[in-house]
Amino acid sequence: MKKKLSRHTFVSTLIVVLCIYTHTQHALLFYKIFSKTSAMNLSTRISSSRDKKSNLYYVTLVAVLCVGSYLLGVWQNSTVNPRAAFDTSTDAPPCEKFSKTTSATDLDFNAHHNPHDPPPSTVTAVSFPSCDAALSEHTPCEDAKRSLKFSRERLEYRQRHCPEREEALKCRIPAPYGYKTPFRWPESRDVAWFANVPHTELTVEKKNQNWVRYENDRFWFPGGGTMFPRGADAYIDDIGRLIDLSDGSIRTAIDTGCGVASFGAYLLSRNITTMSFAPRDTHEAQVQFALERGVPAMIGIMATIRLPYPSRAFDLAHCSRCLIPWGKNDGVYLMEVDRVLRPGGYWILSGPPINWQKRWKGWERTMDDLNEEQTQIEQVARSLCWKKVVQRDDLAIWQKPFNHIHCKKMRQVLKNPEFCRYDQDPDMAWYTKMDSCLTPLPEVDESEDLKTVAGGKLEKWPARLNAVPPRVNNGDLKEITPEAFLEDTELWKQRVSYYKKLDYQLGETGRYRNLLDMNAYLGGFAAALADEPVWVMNVVPVEAKHNTLGVIYERGLIGTYQNWCEAMSTYPRTYDFIHADSVFTLYQDKCEPEDILLEMDRVLRPGGGVIIRDDVDVLIKVKELSKGFQWQGRIADHEKGPHERVKIYYAVKQYWTVPAPEEDKNNTKALS
Repeated sequence: MKKKLSRHTFVSTLIVVLCIYTHTQHALLFYKIFSKTSAMNLSTRISSSRDKKSNLYYVTLVAVLCVGSYLLGVWQNSTVNPRAAFDTSTDAPPCEKFSKTTSATDLDFNAHHNPHDPPPSTVTAVSFPSCDAALSEHTPCEDAKRSLKFSRERLEYRQRHCPEREEALKCRIPAPYGYKTPFRWPESRDVAWFANVPHTELTVEKKNQNWVRYENDRFWFPGGGTMFPRGADAYIDDIGRLIDLSDGSIRTAIDTGCGVASFGAYLLSRNITTMSFAPRDTHEAQVQFALERGVPAMIGIMATIRLPYPSRAFDLAHCSRCLIPWGKNDGVYLMEVDRVLRPGGYWILSGPPINWQKRWKGWERTMDDLNEEQTQIEQVARSLCWKKVVQRDDLAIWQKPFNHIHCKKMRQVLKNPEFCRYDQDPDMAWYTKMDSCLTPLPEVDESEDLKTVAGGKLEKWPARLNAVPPRVNNGDLKEITPEAFLEDTELWKQRVSYYKKLDYQLGETGRYRNLLDMNAYLGGFAAALADEPVWVMNVVPVEAKHNTLGVIYERGLIGTYQNWCEAMSTYPRTYDFIHADSVFTLYQDKCEPEDILLEMDRVLRPGGGVIIRDDVDVLIKVKELSKGFQWQGRIADHEKGPHERVKIYYAVKQYWTVPAPEEDKNNTKALS
């Protein structure tokens, strides 16, 4: 018995020595296995009659384990481990070169599953200087000097004209000196900092119309307008007495020639989201005021190209003294309104020539001139098969038909305008010329009622948000099924929940107001934020595989088309937060990533947040480039975990402005 125990002790000691010699855990593992086996079998051998034979087996097994452990240890110590925990850089020394006296403070306990930075040859650090202070409101595609090259006919010169790529600025647009974070919604509806939009022209020009007032260091917006001096709220109440604005059937509106967008601002309290637009003209900064107030708006004009929205997008269109010649040019502007209006949608007109019998003296026009203008508008509206619902005081309202059953029969009498060709895509609206033709509605069975909605009936808001849109139900978009739509909706709820963990400001109610989704697809990102006090400009890139902007509008959301190799039709510092899903991958062979980043930086407010979702190799390059914009950020894992190639880059634009003017510096020195 003692002899057997001494053998076990000898073998155990031998394995321990091998463990120390080889610096590996493999021999130790074998020792544990052997110890358990020996302990279990030792008691068996005491009572067994086959002791000698068993001992021979165990001695052989131990010998094999010892030799195997020794050989494995020798092999492992002769090879440099390329994934050593200490190897944090490409030129780090191998593990065996570290001194045995290394202190515990030198050890690296950080995770090493993150992607390594690329070699210097892949990404070169680029610094983007600040542009001149005079360019603090630079809008590249609405530049006044460039516009002079184009025709004034039909105001073509005021529409979008972008610079050639070699002409584009390669500097960062600065915020004006004294810029402050805008007021939070809903306070921002009524007040904005003067330093953010330092223009007082409208306070003088529109003084008697209650557009905007300037007091001390801020602007106040009483809610007035040219045709609603009592305020937008009272004006909207007047409209609400003529058509129902409260039952959820009217959700999206478009305001042409919006001024400072008070109409859209006050519709928000009635759960109606308005796309307001106006040109960059003599009414300096009107759209910029709207955006500063936290109201959706874009720079735009009705000239020679289509508005950048799909067909059947809006429940309501509005013009309050917008100065658009609706009856001229064969009625082409009303035909464009008809294209973007939903079946059964309303067009509201106030201001000249409505109620000209009482207003003509104040408008400084002749009665005959105003009468002729209204007659032209009435004729064009009838030719579009619109029905005049009501005219009361300064308001006139028309309604578009629910389908074109009756309208097709009328074409036999009214030859003009003709229906547009069926091979023309009514949703194509990026530099697409306006046509003097009537956009046909989707076909319905002629046996159907005149109230049958062409293209499919929409749910009322808020059910509209998550109901399957008619364009999806009808199979208008290949590969996007009702099931895929519902899955996408749930997916974005999960993703936005994850985003809020990365960007605590996104989860902070009221911190952000104006949001931009650069590649919106079906609008899932915006839908997941529908209960927050934010609005999202959903962009569908013209290069996207599917034109889904019509689906986004059918959900009761708003958006626009855009080519991200060009600048957006908006002012600098429009958005508090930008979301970009696979945008850089989409444009990899079309323009440089720094061009897209320059535009993102232009429209992002100081202190604003960015989340870029893309392939990890793309994000590494983007992150390196963004250092030249004074962005601070980090790359995080996909919401499903670290094994996904798609990662998320979260960054914040640092606060910076143009330097203080010399007179301010001198005043500061004098005070000190």
